[in-house]
Amino acid sequence: MSNVQICPLIMAGGMGSRLWPLSRELYPKQFLCLQGKSTMLQSTINRLDKIECTKPIVICNEQHRFIVAEQLREINKLAGNIILEPFGRNTAPAIALAALAIRNNSINKDPILLVLAADHVIADEDAFRDAVRNAMPYASVGKLVTFGIVPDLPETGYGYIRRGEVVAGEKNALAFEVAQFVEKPNLETAQAYVATGEYYWNSGMFLFRAGRYLEELQKYRPDILAACEKAMLSADPDLDFIRVDEEAFLACPEESVDYAVMERTADAVVMPMDAGWSDVGSWSSLWEINSKDESGNVHHGDVISHKTENSYVYAESGLVTTVGVKDLVVVQTKDAVLIADRNAVQDVKKVVEQIKADGRHEHHIHREVYRPWGKYDSIDAGDRYQVKRITVKPGEGLSVQMHHHRAEHWVVVAGTARVTINGEIRLLGENESVYIPLGATHCLENPGKIPLDLIEVRSGSYLEEDDVVRFQDRYGRD
Repeated sequence: MSNVQICPLIMAGGMGSRLWPLSRELYPKQFLCLQGKSTMLQSTINRLDKIECTKPIVICNEQHRFIVAEQLREINKLAGNIILEPFGRNTAPAIALAALAIRNNSINKDPILLVLAADHVIADEDAFRDAVRNAMPYASVGKLVTFGIVPDLPETGYGYIRRGEVVAGEKNALAFEVAQFVEKPNLETAQAYVATGEYYWNSGMFLFRAGRYLEELQKYRPDILAACEKAMLSADPDLDFIRVDEEAFLACPEESVDYAVMERTADAVVMPMDAGWSDVGSWSSLWEINSKDESGNVHHGDVISHKTENSYVYAESGLVTTVGVKDLVVVQTKDAVLIADRNAVQDVKKVVEQIKADGRHEHHIHREVYRPWGKYDSIDAGDRYQVKRITVKPGEGLSVQMHHHRAEHWVVVAGTARVTINGEIRLLGENESVYIPLGATHCLENPGKIPLDLIEVRSGSYLEEDDVVRFQDRYGRD
């Protein structure tokens, strides 16, 4: 393998709804544990461990910054390496931001970028790593490599890449010129594609020199490059994050890397990859990639099934049972339940659209919400009251704040709380409580070595999260 440095770029900005109700706008699928104990983001990074590369750059939505930082910290990959997009502009600008950030801040100004999505599953990680190594000689000499997945069925949910002539490589490496990118086909067309052996699924994974990508972007979409360069001029390092200029990035056109560069460049090559790849684009695909019991079922959580076949059943909290059914997807979370025919799950997005149209919140946020200091779970609510279970991690704390419309009562369930109210500090242990009057400046911290759990009862005329004035915040929130 070439000694040219690889810099992985993980794109984690998706806000998808196809795995609702588990995936929400504020906690989408790339941050979920769908297989094993690691999240999809963590698994994407961990499979790079046997490839010689730098710590990854992760580009994500501003709203997800603390989730990404915490997940990188858990696997020791947090190093000021998170680029924040104030809003999504698709993959071409995202890759440009990363390439520019490397050019501005790295000793190696022109590494090879390995562009990966944070929400893919790859069963054969050795085959994945072999494909990356085989693609290195092509990227090193200026080719723009896209990885084409060897299809095992006529999938209609993916775009395809038609290969052209063989491009000479090193040893056993075998790549092809890209003859054509094609959109998602109907079943008959997909069957014809697979039968020829000349078509691959478009994986959305790439390998190319950062400088070559910027050159081709300048050639074909100079407007995108100019907007990204302007956005990076006043990029602001903030804790573990790199913030780009919001106004400049707002002016950037929205475009995919395929349309902006890969379909236009004369230097695109496709490297075949046969690695058990899936983009986990639906509940049915999640059923397909998981191991099943003797009846073809996949169970997650507390599930009892009787006379149930070929079904996916997910229980987040509480017992879920099925009797006398087949080909179903059943997903239970704390605030929503999905029951769908396994062959119709592509229409889950229609349900999400209806939830949005009805002005509900279940598409946006879970009942249990993660914060940089820990999490809270909304247990109960009624007229002028709300009950939450709050967990604060050891050594962490909430901001110094006040509320105009609510008072709060805190009861410690486990751990130790350090509470500051109008400058007065109190330590509370288990079964002790404190009252925070409306308008009081207050702060909650966990000075201990174990998580702090407490019950918060809010009362007042307005109880939403935006009734907060922060005076001081260790996480840089407004």
